[in-house]
Amino acid sequence: MPLARSLSMTSLNGLPQWEDEDLPVEDLLLFEVSWEVTNKVGGIYTVIQTKAKITADEWGENYFLIGPYFEHNVKTQVEACEPPNPAVKKAMDIMKSQGCQVFFGRWLIEGSPYVLLFDIGSAAWNLDRWKGEFWDVSNIGIPFHDREANDAVIFGSLTACFLKELSSQFDDKPNIIAHFHEWQAGVGLILSRSQKLPVATIFTTHATLLGRYLCAASIDFYNNLDQFDIDKEAGERQIYHRYCMERASVHCAHVFTTVSQITAIEAEHMLKRNPDVVTPNGLNIKKFSAMHEFQNLHSMYKARIQEFIRGHFYGHLDFSLEKTLFFFIAGRYEFSNKGADMFLEALSRLNFLLRVHKSDVTVVVFFIMPAKTNNFNVETLKGQAVRKQLWDTAQSVKEKFGKKLYNALLKGEIPDLNKILDRDDITIMKRAIFSTQRHCLPPVTTHNMIDDGNDPILNTIRRIGLFNNRTDRVKVILHPEFLSSTSPLLPLDYEEFVRGCHLGVFPSYYEPWGYTPAECTVMGIPSVTTNLSGFGCFMQEHVADPAAYGIYIVDRRFRSPDESCNQLTQFLYGFCQQSRRQRIIQRNRTERLSDLLDWRYLGRVCETINRASCYFTEGFRYPRPSSVPPSPSVSQHSSPHHSEGEDEDEDERYDEDEEAERDRQNIKSPFSLGVLPQGKTKQHGEYRN
Repeated sequence: MPLARSLSMTSLNGLPQWEDEDLPVEDLLLFEVSWEVTNKVGGIYTVIQTKAKITADEWGENYFLIGPYFEHNVKTQVEACEPPNPAVKKAMDIMKSQGCQVFFGRWLIEGSPYVLLFDIGSAAWNLDRWKGEFWDVSNIGIPFHDREANDAVIFGSLTACFLKELSSQFDDKPNIIAHFHEWQAGVGLILSRSQKLPVATIFTTHATLLGRYLCAASIDFYNNLDQFDIDKEAGERQIYHRYCMERASVHCAHVFTTVSQITAIEAEHMLKRNPDVVTPNGLNIKKFSAMHEFQNLHSMYKARIQEFIRGHFYGHLDFSLEKTLFFFIAGRYEFSNKGADMFLEALSRLNFLLRVHKSDVTVVVFFIMPAKTNNFNVETLKGQAVRKQLWDTAQSVKEKFGKKLYNALLKGEIPDLNKILDRDDITIMKRAIFSTQRHCLPPVTTHNMIDDGNDPILNTIRRIGLFNNRTDRVKVILHPEFLSSTSPLLPLDYEEFVRGCHLGVFPSYYEPWGYTPAECTVMGIPSVTTNLSGFGCFMQEHVADPAAYGIYIVDRRFRSPDESCNQLTQFLYGFCQQSRRQRIIQRNRTERLSDLLDWRYLGRVCETINRASCYFTEGFRYPRPSSVPPSPSVSQHSSPHHSEGEDEDEDERYDEDEEAERDRQNIKSPFSLGVLPQGKTKQHGEYRN
């Protein structure tokens, strides 16, 4: 099934045919509605937060975000203020007079957008009435025990009420655009359409509800998309009402969008409507003034990860940290959906390859996936304490040594090294060495898991036998908690940790977009993704040779699981064969791809509203680097080490500045508004209707 970009104007019924150049932004109000406005639940929070600045810059004081009011979030993220628009203020006052608590302010993120927050709890007394009204217009019944769905009805009813009061002030002109995210916000869209409000509506699904449930059940999802009995599957999982809310939102919206081509195919089968436009998610890209600056950050944070490794593996630190690579996987604890199952199997095979080929490279793999825990593992805390004690001992001896050496040099003497350390110093060092003795293996997890007997990651580790033995070239560390700079174990924020690693591995089976590999890319860290993730499909479409730019794409769609696992293993093994210089070159290339993911270029909201056009990157493929690929081919296992002659030859063929300038020119041309690359004309069938 071809992953062609879809574009259709048939859904824009009743909307004015705005011209791209003359969209009257000053006469329009744009509202973005989501359950995750100021309320971090998942990836949608990141989408809204990162694109707020570019949207606010374009729409100014005509851009508003609508979300739920949670006091603990508002206290730390929102600054209260008065609405700048008198029509918005009047609509709020009417709602307050009806007993609804409405909060207005600025969200303290980049761009400082206005937010309108509805207190769900204060309006809960209307729930039964609103559920009845929702049944009348949609024939969708909401069970009383589903609190999330009930909250969605309250939130949607409040949103529709606000839009009704607001639109009544504009003489039925379509001066309002409302963009709804996911099914939790969809009730507001359905009610707005049923009341025939003069509001242009957009609905974005970031992942279909049923698709996530089916993939979590280890079903061969993508090869059976046209075989599922949708109603039956949703009913068996007791989410039929949620599925109906999502599907009704999709069909009521004037414009329906998804975040990736793979999700567009999924939506076509699960929700029975083709998206009008695919709108990839972006990030706010902050460029460094010099290329080497992000490489310096990598070195700095890698050193801090190495300090953690020294403590965690005390007594078993018989491998060189200079030849140690740090891999990681991060995200929600969805064992199969996020590809943790395949990653562990590939690590077992990688361990075998490294041992058979007697490689001196060690791989330390971090699993950053939050799970239920009691507290930190005592053995892990002890390791960091031992490391600190050794450091303090070394500093004490060094200070005494330095003073004696200094005094001897002042006298014009070369000190006798046999006498410069006295018996007490040697005793202290011996005690320090004895304290590093360990009679157990380094722990696999940093925390005490509440139900470790049924934990899928730990059970798989037990099955494949990766217990951090001395002979293992692959070491595993499960960190079942989000990273924080205040942690006593690994005091790094997530961004700092990513910068310090060498490779992010995300072999997801179900990943509608995939912010984790995207974040790696903008930080110059190579990553592994799949052709079942939105990010992977995006890179395959727009980059001629993704692997040369540090984006390794595993085929999980057209290969068997075993073949996909072997491909992942070869990617990992090939990465381990790279020299340090090759990794530096590859990081430079990876970082230059960040322009592809910049909200300034993707312009998602503006272009979705603007006649649902998808001008960006149409037909463009980021070219293969002119120099040789940074990594040896996976079929070339004979040359893991490179001679000085090879390095000199590579210097002659690789010009970093020349290649960087060529890449910058290539990536700029396709992103000018409405302009195709020079010499490019739209071919018949280029857009699918």
